[in-house]
Amino acid sequence: MYASIKQRWFLNVRSDVLAGAVVALALIPEAIAFSIIAGVDPKVGLFASFSMAVVISFTGGRPGMISAATGAMALLMVTLVKEHGLEYLLAATLLTGVLQIVAGYLRLGAFMRFVSRSVVTGFVNALAILIFMAQLPELTDVTWHVYAMTAAGLGIIYLFPYVPVIGRMLPSPLVCIIVLTTIYMLGDFSMVRTVGDMGELPDTLPVFLWPDVPLNFETLAIIFPYSAALAVVGLLESLMTATIVDELTDTPSDKNRECKGQGVANIATGFLGGMAGCAMIGQSVINIKSGGRTRLSTLCAGVILLIMVVFLGDLVAQIPMAALVAVMIMVAIGTFSWESLRDLRKHPMSTNVVMLTTVIVVVATHNLAIGVLVGVLLASLFFANKVGQILYVGSETGDDDKTRVYRVVGQVFFTSADRFVDSFDFKETVERVHIDLTRAHFWDITAVGALDKVVIKFRREGTEVEVVGLNEASATLVDRFAVHDKPGAVEKLMGH
Repeated sequence: MYASIKQRWFLNVRSDVLAGAVVALALIPEAIAFSIIAGVDPKVGLFASFSMAVVISFTGGRPGMISAATGAMALLMVTLVKEHGLEYLLAATLLTGVLQIVAGYLRLGAFMRFVSRSVVTGFVNALAILIFMAQLPELTDVTWHVYAMTAAGLGIIYLFPYVPVIGRMLPSPLVCIIVLTTIYMLGDFSMVRTVGDMGELPDTLPVFLWPDVPLNFETLAIIFPYSAALAVVGLLESLMTATIVDELTDTPSDKNRECKGQGVANIATGFLGGMAGCAMIGQSVINIKSGGRTRLSTLCAGVILLIMVVFLGDLVAQIPMAALVAVMIMVAIGTFSWESLRDLRKHPMSTNVVMLTTVIVVVATHNLAIGVLVGVLLASLFFANKVGQILYVGSETGDDDKTRVYRVVGQVFFTSADRFVDSFDFKETVERVHIDLTRAHFWDITAVGALDKVVIKFRREGTEVEVVGLNEASATLVDRFAVHDKPGAVEKLMGH
């Protein structure tokens, strides 16, 4: 028991605490920005980020991953907040959590195995592009001081690790924020935007809130569509992020527990006056690259965030946005899979099309869920087409010269059914046809229909047909759905 707790919480204390501090600082402007997108007070996003991070550190299935208020979720809330107000958003957040817990118990996390490597790569590259594009407003129509600070920040981030001894003790993004904030406070940089310019920071702790909405079916009808969308997008983004963190740390995660953990965190967030959230790949990458590995890093991110905005708000408000822009540019560069560009020449065209389509759709819509769903669908179509090509039907004359033997090898399903039918010569004059399916597998009713068509066409020509060699699974499917061995059904089918 003690060893397990140590493994999950206290195996990397110093690095986890420092990484949590870096993440907390980077969360503040994003939480405020996402609150503005959703049309709510900045404290709604900040309290959501605190609550999500703290709760998910205990309930989540991926240690070291950061959950908070996100842009993808904020975009889905705009209409609800505009038409019905904050109270309905809180109610929708609670229902989102319930739906995610149900998804966890239904083991929907297992569906991540249907997401191909090319979709994950496209997801990562698109997110890196979006993270970088999100920094451009802070670098547009500004004075040279902002560019100088950003460049200095990037220099600190990439060069500080080479400083002997201390370079390995402190995460360079934290050093970047501290140094640039100190420079801002000591100099005259009133022309540089700070965290305080993003919005007013809360000065009180969050309190328990029950949404002030009628508990009836009308309320359910209003919030359910939003909650369902939030639940799907939140789980999809969280599970994709968990997969990426798995690869970065070379450790496994429990996807179904993560589904339930996200649900519990969203319920807690709704009761504390926060908006629905999910895992954040950008902040998770910051945490991992800053040395965070265990659940303690996620807990520290949430706790330090709350302490800073409530008790150290005046100091936090003076952090220059240029420092945080430098950190996020580092995240974008580190997140992008540069190998995928080199692999474009080596990988199959279908793989490249899936990856690039995922990137294009995500960047165009700013919706990670839509991009991933399009990528998964496209990858599935390519896979089905590829497997459908693996079908061979050979034929030979039987011993009595009156029998034709067809031997089928491969997979018969909706993409290969037509090829299966076209492989038979229905005009050949033979008395008997022997179809050997020993090395074939029938997957769906389209395949069964193709077999029906072949057998019935031969019988129409007066040829006796024998089907042999079906494996158990295929035989079960054929027995249940085929009509060629049911005289009444065959006569009805032939009548059309």
